[in-house]
Amino acid sequence: MFFVDTLEFEGLGNRSYLAGGAAAAVVVDPPRDIDQVISAAARRGVRIAYVAETHVHNDYVTGGLELARVTGASYLVPAAAHVSFVRTPVADGDTVDVDENLVLRAIATPGHTPHHTSYVLEEDGRDVAAFTGGSLLIGTVGRPDLVEPRLTEQLARAQHASAHRLAAQLDDEVPVLPTHGFGSFCSSAQSEGDATTIGKERTSNDALTLDVDTFVQRMLDGLEDVPAYYAHMGPANAAGPAPVDLTPPRRADADEIASRLAAGEWVVDLRSRMAFAEGHVAGSFNFEGEGKLATYLAWLIPWGKPVTLLADTPAQIADAQRELARVGIDRPAAAATGDPASWVGEGEQLASFPRARFADLAQARERGDDVVVLDVRRDSERAGGYIDGSVHIPIHELHGRIGEVPHGTVWVHCAGGMRAAIAASLLDAAGRDVVAVDDGFDAAAEAGLSQTSG
Repeated sequence: MFFVDTLEFEGLGNRSYLAGGAAAAVVVDPPRDIDQVISAAARRGVRIAYVAETHVHNDYVTGGLELARVTGASYLVPAAAHVSFVRTPVADGDTVDVDENLVLRAIATPGHTPHHTSYVLEEDGRDVAAFTGGSLLIGTVGRPDLVEPRLTEQLARAQHASAHRLAAQLDDEVPVLPTHGFGSFCSSAQSEGDATTIGKERTSNDALTLDVDTFVQRMLDGLEDVPAYYAHMGPANAAGPAPVDLTPPRRADADEIASRLAAGEWVVDLRSRMAFAEGHVAGSFNFEGEGKLATYLAWLIPWGKPVTLLADTPAQIADAQRELARVGIDRPAAAATGDPASWVGEGEQLASFPRARFADLAQARERGDDVVVLDVRRDSERAGGYIDGSVHIPIHELHGRIGEVPHGTVWVHCAGGMRAAIAASLLDAAGRDVVAVDDGFDAAAEAGLSQTSG
């Protein structure tokens, strides 16, 4: 009997897969930190015989090259992908024997990238799983605009054709196992649900229910900004990523934290937004370790800028280090844990700012306080409704546009609180008076804050 194990990476919204039989397995789209893949194979008692990439990834650094080197596996990479390392090129229709009666078949599915390839696992000649990478996702497809702007429409049309090709070749009961679509910005729309099959997608996926022109126009109209760090992922993967180093970073004391801040480096506090607001090192930024740390930190930080991490425990530092390595932020310059009071010099005080609800904002407006409401949600979110009189600067643009925020106390909000906390820390570090609205956006209407739609 075959098996498929799913490795989830919630911070990036991606999945990798280990699939095989009694003795050997294939890994599809592995993460940078390959130790957990090796552990998964060890638990199964199987040898990793193949490592397969569906495409040269644009949203994370792959561990495929290193995993193949360490395990001796054959490294399957689409033949049309331009890479600088030795690999086993695969083209449409190619097959490899993974284990007894278990075959992996390549299907060319261009669209997310020009060379994108899906893989179908066959057991005794029957298709039992489709690893669709960034092609067919749950209720949507991978976005086509990450390679070259001039190719976007062409690739969108290719996505439509590739989805139909998969649907034509596979039976309804075949599970669809994508890499993207669980919060990843590689998805052209947010996926709904956790699992799907070819049959479900036939009835619910725009790529399979709409004509090509309608599908392409709808997809292109819905594309949003691409995380800035994506520009570095494709080249890193094509060049062949170096092995990841997850050894603990050097310990920073209060003097070193202060000197790194003075040098313009980033000091990132991984604690909860509640703890950060209560007391933090002035000038530090708050990216919760439990949130989408890699996505938002890598999106906002100037690429290559040294980063020092602060957290409650060494385990939180280790988790963050692993998460950041997946997007090419390989080594923190330093780290500190424990009591935040130890992160500042003797006699110095931690900085703080208030947190509030939308009801508090409504009361402040009623009192006539000098209030600036800053909305840091995405354009598509704001299109669904926004607070009258609010200023809109999406979170990923705020660091470079703080000077555009009007004078006054800034009440910053997003849809739930996480991005507002990041924004509040950026504003606080810039010397602005700030209130972090830690509330669901639905509560704005409940608090009587007038809103405009569209």
